[in-house]
Amino acid sequence: MKTIAAGTEVPAYLVPQTSIAIRIGESSSEQIQTNARMVNARRTRISMILPGAQLDADLWIDDTGRMIRFSVPLQALEVVREDIASVSSRSVSISRGNDEQVKIPSNGFTLAGTLSRPAETSVPRLPAVVLVGGSGPADRDSMVFGIPILGQLAGALADAGFIVVRYDKRGIGQSGGRAESASLTDYADDVRAAVKVLADRKDVDPKRIAVAGHSEGGLVALMAAAKEKRIAAVGLIATPGITGADVVLAQQQRLLNRMTLTPEEKQAKVDAQKKIHEAVITGKGLELLPPDVRRSVDNAEFHSLLVSDPAKLVADVRQPLLIVQGGLDTQVEPQNADRLEALARARKNAPPVEVVKVPTVNHLLVTATTGEADEYGTLKDKQVSQQVTEALVTWLKKTFSAVR
Repeated sequence: MKTIAAGTEVPAYLVPQTSIAIRIGESSSEQIQTNARMVNARRTRISMILPGAQLDADLWIDDTGRMIRFSVPLQALEVVREDIASVSSRSVSISRGNDEQVKIPSNGFTLAGTLSRPAETSVPRLPAVVLVGGSGPADRDSMVFGIPILGQLAGALADAGFIVVRYDKRGIGQSGGRAESASLTDYADDVRAAVKVLADRKDVDPKRIAVAGHSEGGLVALMAAAKEKRIAAVGLIATPGITGADVVLAQQQRLLNRMTLTPEEKQAKVDAQKKIHEAVITGKGLELLPPDVRRSVDNAEFHSLLVSDPAKLVADVRQPLLIVQGGLDTQVEPQNADRLEALARARKNAPPVEVVKVPTVNHLLVTATTGEADEYGTLKDKQVSQQVTEALVTWLKKTFSAVR
């Protein structure tokens, strides 16, 4: 498998006496981090040519040629080597040669993360950034539709001279803790724990530590900044400027506008969503929700998102703010940036605030055509927009220059 060219057909035999052909597809290199070591893997697409059908699969081997995983999605078949199957193992979707694995002590458990730094520097103490991912079970790279959002942001910031930390959310990947009981406030405590780790490092300037959050992560960054004086600046990237409940309703309305339903049918769905919100916020009527709906909404993170209010959060933040917004963002629509800016400028003593809008960028921070969620899977550009990374780098350098 290590030397067979793509397009080659290899004969194979199935017990008891059936023969088939296996067509070899394209291969790619991957890295898998286990508790013990980094495994260099080669992933190859294969197609099993069966009588009257074709079955696609993926085969992973390590650098010794041993199989480590075999996956047939249509058959729901997964065969994985024991060390790779461990919950503590993770695919390394993006990395730098000098990346450092870091452990972040939090509230009774440890977060696992990656610290990226410039390739070369003569500066003894560097400015640093903690990156905060969005909603759901996000790992340190925040991989969405093949785009490692935080991983790419970390690389761009490290190239620009910053030390950057990103980490698996609690209960996800290699991090401890329980995700199902974590609220946005809990996630903010994890951010503060990461800031402390950076502030204690000899290669970090403790007066120049920023936090940058993507989407829901921006709300978490605001919560952390309000309580943590060691945070010198806050970046909000595609972050809501209205309550979480209103964000969910706006997302629903956008979907409804694209559906062929009567006005009455659309209103019924809106009313049903509002009842879900009321049940989650008050805790009353949850038992009346369909089981699948209740499983998805009856958790601390969703509850805290619904009641989150940027108006209250921004008012308590004394640090300079950067607001970056994609013009094609359909999950957190562009007017959210205007709302955040108004809130930021209304703060007492008017701490600095800047807004950067990138017209052709969607919620995943990549160049898009429509920005709609159903376009994500077909996006050819898998690279976070350079306009986004340049905006963040330029603002951080200017802000930290004033701090120093």
